[in-house]
Amino acid sequence: MGFVMALVLLLAGWLAIGPWVLALLLAALLVSASRRRMRPHRWALAAVVAVVAVAIGVVVVVPDGRLPIPPGGGLLVTSSYDGHAVEAQPIDLAVPQHPALAPNGSSSMHDDSWATDSYQGAGPLGRDPEVSSAWYGLEECATLAFDAEGRLVALCGNRVGPVMHVLDPGTMRPVDTFDLPEREKSDKRPWEDLCGGAYFYLDGDDRAVVATTDRRVLTVDTDGLEQVDEVDLGDVVPDDDCLVALLPDWSGNPWYVTQDGRVGVAGGADPLSLDGEIANSVAADDTGVYLVTTEAFVKVALDDAGAPEIVWQTAYDNGEEKKPGQLSAGSGTTPTVLPSGLVAITDNAEPQMHVQFYDATDGDLVCEAAVFGKGESATDNSLVAVGDASVVVENNYGYQAPWTTMLGRATPGGLARVDADPASGECTVGWQSDEVAPTSVAKVSLATGLVYAYTTRPSWWGVSAWYLTAIDARTGETAWSVRTGTGTLYNNHYSAVTLGPDGSAYVATLGGMVRVTDRG
Repeated sequence: MGFVMALVLLLAGWLAIGPWVLALLLAALLVSASRRRMRPHRWALAAVVAVVAVAIGVVVVVPDGRLPIPPGGGLLVTSSYDGHAVEAQPIDLAVPQHPALAPNGSSSMHDDSWATDSYQGAGPLGRDPEVSSAWYGLEECATLAFDAEGRLVALCGNRVGPVMHVLDPGTMRPVDTFDLPEREKSDKRPWEDLCGGAYFYLDGDDRAVVATTDRRVLTVDTDGLEQVDEVDLGDVVPDDDCLVALLPDWSGNPWYVTQDGRVGVAGGADPLSLDGEIANSVAADDTGVYLVTTEAFVKVALDDAGAPEIVWQTAYDNGEEKKPGQLSAGSGTTPTVLPSGLVAITDNAEPQMHVQFYDATDGDLVCEAAVFGKGESATDNSLVAVGDASVVVENNYGYQAPWTTMLGRATPGGLARVDADPASGECTVGWQSDEVAPTSVAKVSLATGLVYAYTTRPSWWGVSAWYLTAIDARTGETAWSVRTGTGTLYNNHYSAVTLGPDGSAYVATLGGMVRVTDRG
């Protein structure tokens, strides 16, 4: 009984205080009397092994959303909720509806063709928030959208390659599944490989348009996840290159970009070949398509003959190397188009990166502002539009892999709002927050006025706790944070915060999906 009791106490201690319980166990084992009491009988050891085997078997065999994500330790030494509920303070930001996309807020990872990462609808206000989760095994659904029935359309990745699911928004369990081609061999680590599995969009007919690892563009009906169209780009994209992102222009032409800098229209003329690599998505307005390579900021469009051409191209300070916290060298942002006629990105300068605002018409730099600490600033996430000429940027410096945040460690962190004045040509930092969002792809609800980020905190207890954190877009003050879980399986690892039509917030993690919603 001593052995069984010791295991029960060890498990309870782990859930309560986390890794420090192992140090207490080691100390107990140094005492001979304790060792004698904990010496197992054969039947006790066999029973424990059987229970552990059954538990592991259930978790491994049933990764279909019916179980919650397995918890880590440290539940009693980390806060479950901080702050207080707030009243909505709406933000006025008008983003036109793209004629060839699903409604704004539901069409893609960055919500609309301008890549504003903004929602007209509400998010949680912190009113007794309820957290639920669904376990998918080691599968992360980093890119989410919503179909016409309000169901989640998820592009996920596992150890083999990408897969697409339609998920019930309440239970987060898969309703339909569409297997995509497996990931090809690469010298990149799986969490750095963006080939054919990072981005997709929903078109105006509620169909998912997705790039595959074998250089095809598939159109898939979300009702049943059945393929209805295919464009093979193998003739214009060589097998040593790959598709990264897709987005239609205002006329509905499906543009694609590749890792090696090719840019074109699926089924159209031969693509442009740009200098540098592309590792992020693209944005579009009614005048063209915006993208960033590791060398330059570029706007493209179709010429009179229907061939892709460069409208303008502007070099930026790319820093010449990939910083810790980035998946590629150069800018880590998808361009963000703003109502003021500006379009924003970050550079990769040292000792500090800058948030930069360019004139969307000619590509001239209007202004820039340095953000975060010297020698510790980098981002690999899109900017969040919080005004006609204002964006929020997130500091991802220092995050290199899931183990970066294990055992209570955290990155330097920080979020900041930068405001541009097109008339004066000046940029200013409106506020800076100390919240640590290693890779959250933050979003804003224009209805509530809150920026939602996925955060963690340093802990001398050695516990990695993860939170959905709401920040006032006007002041930068943290309104509230609710713990979603503890342990590495709750790490979002570059997946986006997504707000649903009912005001719920979703975050994909390394082990599944979490949902936060206000009670009542």
